[in-house]
Amino acid sequence: METAITAVAGELLSRFISFTINKFCSSYVCSEKEERLQHLLMRAHTVVEEADGRHISNSGMLMQLKVLSEAMYQGYHALDTLRFQLRDECMDKVSDSFSISSATRLKRRRTILSSVNRRKVLDLDVHGALKTLETVMSNIAEFVVLLGGCERMSRRPYDAYLYIGNYMFGRHVEKQKLLNFLLQHNPDEDAPAVLPIIGGLAVGKKTLVAHVCTYESIRSQFPSILHMNGDNFLTIVDHEKVMLGTALVVVEFVSDIDDMEWEEFYSFVARTNKRTKSFAPLIVIGIAQVIGIRESNELSV
Repeated sequence: METAITAVAGELLSRFISFTINKFCSSYVCSEKEERLQHLLMRAHTVVEEADGRHISNSGMLMQLKVLSEAMYQGYHALDTLRFQLRDECMDKVSDSFSISSATRLKRRRTILSSVNRRKVLDLDVHGALKTLETVMSNIAEFVVLLGGCERMSRRPYDAYLYIGNYMFGRHVEKQKLLNFLLQHNPDEDAPAVLPIIGGLAVGKKTLVAHVCTYESIRSQFPSILHMNGDNFLTIVDHEKVMLGTALVVVEFVSDIDDMEWEEFYSFVARTNKRTKSFAPLIVIGIAQVIGIRESNELSV
């Protein structure tokens, strides 16, 4: 009998020690991953913030900036989820320490199993975000060097951001593409250049355009900026005198338009360009792709 009791006690002690060691190791690994993720996020945020203050015209750099931004947001999401999970586990432990009923013990076992499953999923998310960020940051040196040669712009840090719920996303790449469209087109072209800006309702399309239009380089190139909507865009004929100089035309549509109406509008701008030897590019803002516009450089927001 004493031998059996000793064996059972030894087995229980062995399992307890093993459980304690595994829990400590898991906590240590989690803490180590959290620190590495924080460090990489700080580096990534520094590069993205610096890029937001530069005029980037290189399409490859814009693609790399987009990849970096997405990896950074994924990392922030994983880090926030990890912290909330740890906080919830601490609250569960405090709550359980004040109850010792059998029902509470059963609930505690279920909570532990659920917590273990959530932790496994979370570990995979953190590991994936960490690996992605490590890969992106390991190839960022050339981007940083090239970024140093890009022209600095006046900083308006919050105008080009999009809010969804409680999260803020920077529209760095979209802003750069819009700037490039306006600054790189040939003023000698008769046909107006068109940039459709497509996105959901109230996601920041007009805010993005308004932000870019405040840049000194845009204001100096386009003395006149006409803002119109789908209900009155054909009244552009009343603004012909304004368009005698180089003008930028911004039109917002809340729904699709008729092909004939668009052709009439577009033809008028083209004729005005040719007659006055001016340059009037078109920025078309819409929820869905506007009928009659088939541009390869469509900008999705």
